[in-house]
Amino acid sequence: MRLTALAILALLGRPVLGQQVETGFLNRTVTAGGRVSRYQVYVPSDYATSTAWPVILFLHGAGERGADGLRQTSVGLAPAIRSDPTRFRAIVVLPQVPDDSQWVGMPADVAMTALRQTQAEFHTDPDRVYLTGLSMGGHGTWYLAYRNPGVFAAVVPICGWVLDIPQFRGSVPVVPSDSGTPIPALARRLRQVPIWIFHGEVDRVVPVAGSREPAAALKDIGADVRYTEFLGLDHDAWDATYASKAFVDWLFAQRRNRR
Repeated sequence: MRLTALAILALLGRPVLGQQVETGFLNRTVTAGGRVSRYQVYVPSDYATSTAWPVILFLHGAGERGADGLRQTSVGLAPAIRSDPTRFRAIVVLPQVPDDSQWVGMPADVAMTALRQTQAEFHTDPDRVYLTGLSMGGHGTWYLAYRNPGVFAAVVPICGWVLDIPQFRGSVPVVPSDSGTPIPALARRLRQVPIWIFHGEVDRVVPVAGSREPAAALKDIGADVRYTEFLGLDHDAWDATYASKAFVDWLFAQRRNRR
């Protein structure tokens, strides 16, 4: 009888197939490196455990840093979802970087831990996990992609950079110093990963070279890369990106290459 009771208790702690699950933007916490961090998970209103859902890991920009676990939903992908939830039928993970930090080192580890925790909590498709970020999050997208090339089915850096820029000097490099010249090393590492890079032509915050250079290096070695430069657009390249039907269709068509 005791074993039966324990079995029942174990089942109560798990979602049952077909059981209704809370949806929308949900508060979550993750522990990494002995530190508890808040993050958000978006769950579509028609979520069902009978379907393996794609997952998007979204990395916010410098203006959304903090510890409230909410500010990262005010810019970028979350507003695009709120505008038209039918376009993003995916589980979306939205971690947050502490003040005065970047998407490198421990915050990057927190993001990956939040992703794994979300995959364990919900019924997701491991072959349709996507990574995207804007500005400082675009830099973080390159950082995480370089260190986890086999995890993501597609990578989408928006107005990001690989090499140091004046505003963010002293960060952990995207490409470790012992890996060779950074941009070619990045291209070799991510050659098999579908990548779509976006940037504004007249970006006054992050120089457009931050995207042109990796795009050119990836094209030179025949990688699966697309590059879109919005003519006349300043730093906010993310609203146009996430509003693009062509982008959304492309993203959800990508599946992880297991080679």
